[in-house]
Amino acid sequence: MLTGRTKRVLIGGTVLLVLAILVYRYSSHLPPEDYKTVKVAQRDFQYNVLATGQLDAVHKVDVGAQVSGQLVSLKVEIGDKVQKGQLLGVIDPQQAQNSIREGEATILQLQAQLQQAQAERQLAEVTLRRNRELASKQVVSRQDLDQLTTDLAVKTAQVNNTKAQIAQSQASLDTAKINLAYTRIEAPMDGDVVQITTLQGQTVIAAQQAPNILTLADLSTMLVKAQVSEADVIHLKPGLKAWFTVLGDPSKRFEGVLKDIQPTPEKVNNAIFYYARFEVPNPQGLLRLQMTAQVQIQLYGVNDALVIPLVALGDQIADNRYHVSVLHQGKAEQREVSIGIRNNLDVQIVSGLNAGEEVIVSRDGAEANG
Repeated sequence: MLTGRTKRVLIGGTVLLVLAILVYRYSSHLPPEDYKTVKVAQRDFQYNVLATGQLDAVHKVDVGAQVSGQLVSLKVEIGDKVQKGQLLGVIDPQQAQNSIREGEATILQLQAQLQQAQAERQLAEVTLRRNRELASKQVVSRQDLDQLTTDLAVKTAQVNNTKAQIAQSQASLDTAKINLAYTRIEAPMDGDVVQITTLQGQTVIAAQQAPNILTLADLSTMLVKAQVSEADVIHLKPGLKAWFTVLGDPSKRFEGVLKDIQPTPEKVNNAIFYYARFEVPNPQGLLRLQMTAQVQIQLYGVNDALVIPLVALGDQIADNRYHVSVLHQGKAEQREVSIGIRNNLDVQIVSGLNAGEEVIVSRDGAEANG
């Protein structure tokens, strides 16, 4: 027969056994800790300045009129390709032609006056010479001789005055001929017609400034004007590699070299921006005026670098040294790493990790360094 003490021992042992079984079953069914990892990548790594830009033509010119009149003919339309010297339009030439005829008639009249003045001067010269000979014989008075001398001087002045009038009229005639040439509006360069300001039949007035007829642009080379913030512009200099994508094809990259940074800023919503410019070839004509460009300017880069996301960095130990959690055989393992350059998303690993290892970026929905 069991004693009371023995019963208590048996009951206690049974309870402990049941508890042990329950603990084992519970612990064996606990879900493993959930890690989100990223493999250490080996690739070219860059630190870039990001900016938004706009496309323009490197060579663009407004073609204007230098004479007033009605635009009687416009030979091109928007989108047409033209060559240097090609006729683009004609302004009514009637006024310039009338000025030329008037100038030619004036010159003919003055040339006749010149011949008359020269003949009269020649007569005055002969008369003065004859009277000087008579004066030596005291046949002609001194007063008559002085009068003849004055007459010769007057005739000479008339000849010179007429010559000056002819020169002045010739200059006016040359100007009229130039104005007649200006009535033909010709292309100053090869390019595309990108804008027409004055339509056929309209009257242009060039009294104070040359009115714009149309705009030509050479779209074979495009100019990118990137808006760079004042925080990033101090790092830029000409010669840096730059590229951009456009909204229509984000996968295609257009590359160039930074040409210059404009010294004058622009204020946008109380923020200061500077224009960094570079050129890109456009042989296929894919790029157009005023397109929006997503620009990246490379400040520096490393080839075949080991790269992990910034969120994978843990506590900072010292300058450029951090803790990183690595998943090794299903368990989290802490490593000490040295870092190099970084950008807004990733960081270069100089030592402490190997390519292909898995670093923990979050654990149970929380960031690894949290």
